[in-house]
Amino acid sequence: MKIKYNKWLSLIVAITVFAACSEDYLDVDSRENISQEDSEATLTGENFVTGIYGMLTDWPYAFSYLGVTEIISDNADKGSSPTDSGADKEALDNLQHTTSAASVREMWTHWYKSIGRATSSIEFLETSSMENAALKSRLIGEAKFLRALNYFWLVRSFGDITIQGVTDPTSRAPQAEVYAYIEQDLKEAIEALPNKSEYASKDLGRATKGAAQALLAKVYLYQEKWDEAKTYAEAVMNSGEYSLEPNYQDVWRVYTENGVESIFEVQARGESIAHGVQQYSQTQGARGTSGWGWGFNTPSQNLIDAFDAEGDEIRKNATIIFPGETLWDGREVSESVENLAYSEKAYSSANAGASDTDKNVRILRFAEVLLIHAEAANELGNSSDALASLNKVRDRVELSAFTSTDQSELRLKIWNERRLELAFEHDRWFDLVRTGQAKDAMQAAGKTFITGKHELFPIPNDQLIQTPDMPQNPGW
Repeated sequence: MKIKYNKWLSLIVAITVFAACSEDYLDVDSRENISQEDSEATLTGENFVTGIYGMLTDWPYAFSYLGVTEIISDNADKGSSPTDSGADKEALDNLQHTTSAASVREMWTHWYKSIGRATSSIEFLETSSMENAALKSRLIGEAKFLRALNYFWLVRSFGDITIQGVTDPTSRAPQAEVYAYIEQDLKEAIEALPNKSEYASKDLGRATKGAAQALLAKVYLYQEKWDEAKTYAEAVMNSGEYSLEPNYQDVWRVYTENGVESIFEVQARGESIAHGVQQYSQTQGARGTSGWGWGFNTPSQNLIDAFDAEGDEIRKNATIIFPGETLWDGREVSESVENLAYSEKAYSSANAGASDTDKNVRILRFAEVLLIHAEAANELGNSSDALASLNKVRDRVELSAFTSTDQSELRLKIWNERRLELAFEHDRWFDLVRTGQAKDAMQAAGKTFITGKHELFPIPNDQLIQTPDMPQNPGW
């Protein structure tokens, strides 16, 4: 693994106090820093920042995250056995989740704890006497990128949210203020972070200038700030740091980890196979006596039909594992596995069935930046730029160039391209909501989307017990 999360993670967890009650992680004490006498180890600013990255490898991303990003959408079904609800995964699949949904609560808690760790790291570094000023600045930039990433996941899931250390723990800042906070963190990160090519090999996988620019472009996209989204997407496109992998099939395989298309990904390759993202591959692996996993988050017939409607065999076969096929590494998938299909993007060749996975999980990649650019350019009336970026993505998978300059037709094509290109990369639900497609898409998938309610997840009931004055989201 390029960044050795696990070496320091258990130590930092043991000596960094995240209080048990929900209210406390919304109001992080700046004295979460560790004094020298607190530990026999000498902890550096780099250790603290590495601990933030380590949060991305925890269990919530292997199960709860699947529920609130893909299973809830038209891309996926709950999967597993009919009698296995997966806690709240069946409810999420049917849009029948409640304020007590375990997945919603777990992601709310985990994202806030990650933010608390980032803020503590920033405060530790800012007050430290680190002699290497350039390293100090870079580490603060990394922490701000990671804090922004977690706030982005929170704000698009819950809308108005508490900003740790800024708003009162019982109140929720308007989305516009949260986005402004995210933007500020990312702009400061851009100034502090090196380009990907400027990192030493041992640090490959840490946040870069390009990662902060790409995330900022996506943040602007969600706010429909088209000029800014286009500008920051172009900064990444023109940096010379990234390009598309020649073959789409290779994007999620071990030999392209941190490759030319990778902008930011979770580093999961450990010193032994058992290190890495906890159970990400196992929970989504093929289920049955001849399988290697739990069988959750299975591709839906709706998604298969979407690939077929576009004639997109390359991405369909690179995204979906079908019973009876032989995978790229020679593994034969039995006809007797329990479900219709499985996610190939979660498949780990080296340790299929093990509790942990050595598979890096892609968060931001160059193809998405091209699609952000295409969408923003189209909304600005620049169809030529939009078509150029869109067709780069289509050309890789041998789809014919789209030529219509009609803004409405091009918009729908770009949205559909996002679905097919980024399937099972944990954006589909939020794309449906932000583009206003959710109600119709859910109806087509046989689910009832309640306008004015389902656009946001509920503030978890456990949180409201701790902070009863905090307002709940509409409809919940």
